[in-house]
Amino acid sequence: MSIVTVQLGQCGNQIGFEVFDALLSDSHSSQGLCCKRENEAYQASCKERFFSEEENGVPIARAVLVDMEPKVINQTLSKAAQSGRWKYGQHACFCQKQGSGNNWAYGYSVHGPRHEESIMNLIRKEVEKCDSVSGFFIIMSMAGGTGSGIGAFVTQNLQDQYSNSLKMNQIIWPYGTGEVIVQNYNSILTLSHLYRSSDALLVHENDAVHKICAKLMNIKQISFSDINQVLAHQLGSVFQPTYSAESSFHYRRNPLGDLMEHLVPHPEFKMLSIRNVPHMSENSLAYSTFTWAGLLKHLRQMLISNAKMEEGIDWHVRPPLSGPPSLSKMSLNKDLHFNTSIANLVILRGKDVQSADVEGFKDPALYTSWLPVNAFNVWKTQRAFSKYEKSAVLVSNSQFLVKPLDMIVGKAWNMFASKAYIHQYTKFGIEEEDFLDSFTSLEQVVASYCNL
Repeated sequence: MSIVTVQLGQCGNQIGFEVFDALLSDSHSSQGLCCKRENEAYQASCKERFFSEEENGVPIARAVLVDMEPKVINQTLSKAAQSGRWKYGQHACFCQKQGSGNNWAYGYSVHGPRHEESIMNLIRKEVEKCDSVSGFFIIMSMAGGTGSGIGAFVTQNLQDQYSNSLKMNQIIWPYGTGEVIVQNYNSILTLSHLYRSSDALLVHENDAVHKICAKLMNIKQISFSDINQVLAHQLGSVFQPTYSAESSFHYRRNPLGDLMEHLVPHPEFKMLSIRNVPHMSENSLAYSTFTWAGLLKHLRQMLISNAKMEEGIDWHVRPPLSGPPSLSKMSLNKDLHFNTSIANLVILRGKDVQSADVEGFKDPALYTSWLPVNAFNVWKTQRAFSKYEKSAVLVSNSQFLVKPLDMIVGKAWNMFASKAYIHQYTKFGIEEEDFLDSFTSLEQVVASYCNL
């Protein structure tokens, strides 16, 4: 089954390019460490999901590109074409000459309705090219105006027009220090709207990815391109094909459906994070060896201590002993040291994958008490991913975002209480009640995750 990707705004389009490039270069990699027949099945499965074939043999990304300024889309199209390996469809783009000025209200209330028909037509044409659609993967930022405002508007439209198809939004959480003065307003409006219309929010925090680039990849001057390549690597390690069952050598047909089924058991809890091991520069990789036991020990501790990367893991954090939840677990003011999960999925790729022991992730102490028994799942394939002989990725629905979400809501509330910049939103039809609704719904999300 195919996935239609919708790339929105500067951030969405730049990440989208890196994702497609990572998927295709991995599927044609000679380092796959598996037999020719298996490699061909892997390539075919990747292509079916993300690309449609063209007559001259160059795969075309199943994607729609949307931005309110032409510059980034033009750069993205030419970079893809220059790669020679793949390209975007000739008529898969929509752009205008005027941006959204980092204003969510302008993207959502002005650009969205004005260009709704054109954008939805492009998406419909892309859907019609697929034999069967698994769902939509929507890549966007929360901080600006186009990705966030039009992203929320388009997701709502997809929910209305394709209610039976799954929608996963990959959202970029802004730097804590700030990129845009009104980023906290844009973020709470985006999140509260997506919570109503999306099936899952896959969240990447810029601060966390920046640290991976600096500490694990040893990059001295970090660019957005470096950050986007780390994001693309993480997304590729989730979406590339895996076997459908322990004993099966057939690849999964419906990756989005399987992800949602395993990870979103309740509509109140739809925030997902990705952690992966190993992550390192080419130079370090040459001197490193990995065992499944070592990789999974690190990944499990990253989960329970809420570490975003291997370096700096707090090894003192332990799962609580079973029994009634302690008061400190209920309180936001105390540090949430132990990261309680709702559901976890571990994806293993590479050599001797059948020997990997994932029992540590099945410990009931890691999960909230009201869950059914199957809160943990594992997907495997012997086909290695990217440059790593063995790699593991964890997709987790847990308390990882409680602190950042509470901080963004708090900062936005402080600005709102003093009426700062509110007029920039009300003049485009977003009233104070809309802000209050957003605060209410996100405070409910924070409370729900806190009470796990």
